[in-house]
Amino acid sequence: MISSLSMGQERFSGWAQALHWITAAALCFLLPFVWVAENFPPGPVRTFWYMAHESMGISVFLLVLMRLTWRWRHRAPSYPPGIAAVQRAAAWANHALLYAVLLVMPVTGYMMAGNGQGVPYFRLLTLPGFAQNQALGVAANTVHVWGQFALYALVAMHVAATVYHVAIRRDGLLERMLPPQRGP
Repeated sequence: MISSLSMGQERFSGWAQALHWITAAALCFLLPFVWVAENFPPGPVRTFWYMAHESMGISVFLLVLMRLTWRWRHRAPSYPPGIAAVQRAAAWANHALLYAVLLVMPVTGYMMAGNGQGVPYFRLLTLPGFAQNQALGVAANTVHVWGQFALYALVAMHVAATVYHVAIRRDGLLERMLPPQRGP
């Protein structure tokens, strides 16, 4: 389900675009929640912000699973003409690594939060935890901490590439991930 751009290029479907932008918005909320939580002493306020962070993490995990399922069933639109093979390979690698990190981060977060207890999801339900395991918690924390830096770097590269294509190349690449625009 790909629609055409005015220059004969293709764009992602509305569903793919919505999942992309909802995921981006969820990440913009998820990160500050944990930064806020870290600035409160142990207690109900800190617990609330951690619950919000963990719940958004679970939501991102579900969104990424939906995105991967959609991509598996629907091909990506063609690149605009003139995109070099090395740029296509870099884009593919960045997207693949983003998907991997966006799956690993919620899993390791769940392993930390659910280590010996249930994990509340927006106070709507409590997901099951598992038996407490100190070594698993430490390993999950290590991967989670390093994963955040990988996520920052990958998102920065993704945004930088988008800016390059919009401001320098002006090749319409971003249009693939935007709804059709009205005329001038």
